[in-house]
Amino acid sequence: MPAPEGSFHARVIAAVRGIPRGRVATYGDVAALAGRPRAWRAVGAIMSTCRIPSVPCHRVVGAGGRLGGYSDPLRKRRLLQDEGLVVGQRKIQQFDAVRWTAPGSEGR
Repeated sequence: MPAPEGSFHARVIAAVRGIPRGRVATYGDVAALAGRPRAWRAVGAIMSTCRIPSVPCHRVVGAGGRLGGYSDPLRKRRLLQDEGLVVGQRKIQQFDAVRWTAPGSEGR
């Protein structure tokens, strides 16, 4: 069942869909984009249950570029690598260079 339009859940899904290929955003970044900057755990919960193929959940990572949770951590690593990201043992390498925030979201 889809989330009601305008709900936090729907805003999270929309924000994640906006993350460009080859870039990542943190759970906190997504929470801020969805209008609730402190709701990073809620973003994690939404990502953990999201099964919508058009939502690139693998592009959402932990603070500092940590890989964070994913139903299949090896698949998450492979998907990110397929997009050109360099993934170390536990973190995205050169995280600051590949971290994405939506245009106009600075200062949130």
